[in-house]
Order: sequence, then C-alpha cells, then structure tokens
Amino acid sequence: MEPGNHTQFPEFILLGLSEEAKLQSLLFGLFLSMYLVTFTGNLLIILAITTDSHLHTPMYFFLSNLSFADICFTSTTVPKMLINIQMQTKVIAYEDCITQMHFFLLFAALDNFLLTAMAYDRFVAICHPLHYMVIMNPRFCGLLLLASWVLSFLHSVLNGLMVLRLTFCTELKISHFFCELNQVVQLACSDTFLDDLVMYLTTGLLGVVPLTGIFFSYTKIVSSIMKISSAGGKYKAFSTCGSHLSVVCLFYGTGLGVYLSSATFDNSRATAKASVMYTVATPMLNPFIYSLRNKDIKQALRKLFS
Repeated sequence: MEPGNHTQFPEFILLGLSEEAKLQSLLFGLFLSMYLVTFTGNLLIILAITTDSHLHTPMYFFLSNLSFADICFTSTTVPKMLINIQMQTKVIAYEDCITQMHFFLLFAALDNFLLTAMAYDRFVAICHPLHYMVIMNPRFCGLLLLASWVLSFLHSVLNGLMVLRLTFCTELKISHFFCELNQVVQLACSDTFLDDLVMYLTTGLLGVVPLTGIFFSYTKIVSSIMKISSAGGKYKAFSTCGSHLSVVCLFYGTGLGVYLSSATFDNSRATAKASVMYTVATPMLNPFIYSLRNKDIKQALRKLFS
C-alpha cells in the first residue's frame, strides 16, 4: 500500500460474492429468501418457547436466546448486501463499516457462548439428572446469559477499538459482502502488528475455550449414556442432545473450515463465498434442525398455529 494519500475516514468498497451483473438479480433473490426464512424460522422458535409454559426450562431458555442471536447475526450483514445490490452500489461508509463489524463480532461470539452454555446444560441433565433443577436454576441460567453478553461485548469492543486506531488509504476494496475484521485490518496503511496480535488471541480464545468445553461435556455425556443398560434409555438420552450436537457441528464445522481454508489458500473471494455457510446458512438451518428433531418444539409450534 502506498504511504501517500491517507485518510482517517475513508469509504470502503464491498466487492460482494460476484461482480458479474447478470448474477446480481439471482444473488438478491437467493439471499432475500434465505434471510426471510432465517428471520421467520427463528422468530417462530422464540414465540413457541415463550407461549408454551412446558418449554420454560433452561434448555429452551438458551435456545430462544440462540434464535434471537441468530436473527441479529444475520441482520448485521445480509440487509446491507441486499441494499447494495438493489441500489447498484458497493460503497459502505467508514462509520457503517465499523458498526457492522462491531455487531457481527458481538453476535458471532454470543452464538459461540450460547452453544457452550447449552452443552453444559445437556451435561448436567444427563450426567447429574437428580441435581439438574438445583444446578440449572433460573439465577444461574441468567448469570450464564449475562456472562455470554458481557464477554461477547468486550470481544467486539476490543477489536473495534483496535481498528479505530488504524489509518487507511483511499479506494479500499474488500473482497467480501460485509466488513470482515481480518480483511479490514489488512487494508490499513499504518502498522497492524498489535491489531493482528489482539485479533488472533481473541479469536483463538473464543474458538479453543468454548470448543474445549463442548468437547468435554459431550465426552462425559457419551460416557454416561454408554452406562445406561436399556436401548430405549440410550435412545432417549441421545435424542435430547441430537439437535444441539447437529447445530454445534454445523456452526463450528463451517466456521473453522472457512478460516482454515483461508489460512491455506490466500483467496479472499473464495473465503467470502465459503463464509456464507456459517453467516447465513447455519442460522437459517438451526430452526429446522430443532423443529424436526424435537417433538416438544413441534407440539409448541402446532399450538402456536392453532
């Protein structure tokens, strides 16, 4: 990057998933459909859990919050992309880019922590069933949710403040459909060593610690299930974890796949296309996974519609 022509408040250019004009209408229709399905599906999950008193349990408390986080997570990126396609512009202002980045990091981290809390909930339910209601009491669940919000907020604020100290040049092109932290930092004219250090440390902690907790929980869960003598008991225990485990594999599998591939192959446009899986597809599929694999949710949805 040339050292001249610096500006503290530039305009970024989001190149999107494709620059071919004939594909823009297809992309608009596809992402609008996916966003509407995501919003509607997760909203129905929240309404079903809120209106059905049988679902006022710790597991569904975290599930409703996960659905809310998924709605917000998708809403930080897709609407701006749709507006850009419709208005035939690719420009995003500096302030809008920083704001989008902040909320994207916030809700991505919140998803991360909520999935970890849900794994702990299943661990207590299966490994310590007699003490479940004592351990997972409303106060403790509230503290887990509060901790998830606080840690997610600190993560997004810290990375946002690190970006604010950078100086950028003009005509900054991002090969993505939203302001992705790593690509924005790479476009800076000033030294980014400290930003890279903070970014990789926080991302590593958010990836390793929650994933280790989930892995530990499910190791104990599988060990406890194997000790159950009856096949029916094993099936019932596995069925209570099936939906959550599917969502965990989808979220972490796609997210880690994107960033591991981007580290191996330096292709920003390919990374942008792959990131659609965890930024758009995963939040869209979560309601289907929980509603199809969970008879309580299906009953609550039937009551809601009736």
